[in-house]
Amino acid sequence: MDRIEAIRERLTNQLNPTTLDIIDESHLHVGHSGHGGAGHFAVAITTEAFKGKSLIERHRMVYLAVSDLMPSEIHALSIKAFTEDERE
Repeated sequence: MDRIEAIRERLTNQLNPTTLDIIDESHLHVGHSGHGGAGHFAVAITTEAFKGKSLIERHRMVYLAVSDLMPSEIHALSIKAFTEDERE
């Protein structure tokens, strides 16, 4: 399973998103030391699981869902987290 599919699987199983976009941005960080071969990813996720949650709580939920992939597969994760109402 590739990294994007692994991230997608975990976020889908844990947060039941209505929209989920994952972009591998690793090519933008070529030469960046200290990542040990793990990738850089941007995630935009919409789910009602975020309703009533602060931005920090939402990010924690995303990080918890993919925690087993860090730091071996994910070195850095950029997150945009929304509820359905916020995406309209």
